[in-house]
Amino acid sequence: MRLKHLIESQQLSVDILFELFSLAEDIRTNPEKYSESLKGKILATLFYEPSTRTRLSFESAILKLGGQVIGTENAKEFSSVVKGESLEDSIRVIAKYADVIAMRHNEEGSAKRASEVSPSPIINAGDGKGQHPTQALLDVYTIKREFNRLNNLKIAMVGDLASGRTVRSLCYLLAKFTDRIEIIFVSPPHLKMKDDIKEYLRRHNLSFTESTNLNQVLQQADIIYMTRIQKERMSLEDYEKAKGKFIINRENFSLIKPEARILHPLPHVEEIDLSIETENTDPRIAYFRQAENGLFVRMALLLHLLKD
Repeated sequence: MRLKHLIESQQLSVDILFELFSLAEDIRTNPEKYSESLKGKILATLFYEPSTRTRLSFESAILKLGGQVIGTENAKEFSSVVKGESLEDSIRVIAKYADVIAMRHNEEGSAKRASEVSPSPIINAGDGKGQHPTQALLDVYTIKREFNRLNNLKIAMVGDLASGRTVRSLCYLLAKFTDRIEIIFVSPPHLKMKDDIKEYLRRHNLSFTESTNLNQVLQQADIIYMTRIQKERMSLEDYEKAKGKFIINRENFSLIKPEARILHPLPHVEEIDLSIETENTDPRIAYFRQAENGLFVRMALLLHLLKD
């Protein structure tokens, strides 16, 4: 089954996931085989919110596949939305210029709205506090590459779990692999994972617990998925209550098991305070490999959506 759009993680069946992972591995090993696979295809990157890794990896992905890219990195300021144009009208026009659109928007549900009017595939590159399915895709791909399995894992999700679309999207995907997977949510009380995700995990028999003791969890976890406190999505009061509460630094880094891995969707700020030398040499630091993996899974996704 081929996807028409990618709007939410729930669309990614286990079969599609492994198809994309296999394709990503082949692209990584044999890049020249795919260098003209999407020749003549155009990707539009339509970003209403800031992005570095997501936008550039999508642009690099289409270029490495022989296609081309058009777009704007600040559509909120430098597009016709300033003149009052609706999202739907913008998409109807851009879809005439591009074969696929990767869109990031500040409003939850915006990607779904775009998909309802677009003849070209829409890829949700983040919609407010909603989802970021390609991040979840590369996260699961990274876990598989680092551990060579998607079972028997204890995964800690740490930080702003209320605003974090990456952890929400990852939970939806992990619910497809419930064999001895346990999630531990670690957050300030006012930034806990929302009830809709917890109910979804219960329905899919994925075990989870909640904690406020990061140091205790660091000793247990196979994967520590850190997230930043998203200041831009909360009041200053809520930010100050959460700031600096859950940090991995030189003092507690030693608590982490030698075979464990630290993931992060990036950018990381105060929640990870380790030396550049540690980040460059310690195998437990996986978030830069994770970012690199994003290129290959997005290449695979573009091929899935566009290859004849």
